[in-house]
Amino acid sequence: MATVELLPIEDVTACCAPLASAPLDAAGADALARTLKAIADPARLRIISIVAAHGDTETCACDLQEPLGLSQPTVSHHTKVLVDAGILHREKRGTWAYYSLVPGALATLAHLLSGLD
Repeated sequence: MATVELLPIEDVTACCAPLASAPLDAAGADALARTLKAIADPARLRIISIVAAHGDTETCACDLQEPLGLSQPTVSHHTKVLVDAGILHREKRGTWAYYSLVPGALATLAHLLSGLD
């Protein structure tokens, strides 16, 4: 799966209008669909929520298994999808991976979807 690069909200505001204001071209629709598919899973939404709840601190992969009730390989799969989609940032330290939200990623999605009824 190719990585989807989300622009920081400042860049999106300058170059891209919300979906309701102009039709998407094929490439834009494809990129947005991949990102939406990445978050359209209950486990991934919960991972985003857990990481976001940590605020400015990172979340260790070891802190995701128990609240999700999922095995380590399954959590790793879901976090990889979110990293590849540009939602999470991953930093490896020793044997553990630490996750944080990509700055502006969720705001970018909210901006693009604004105005839809």
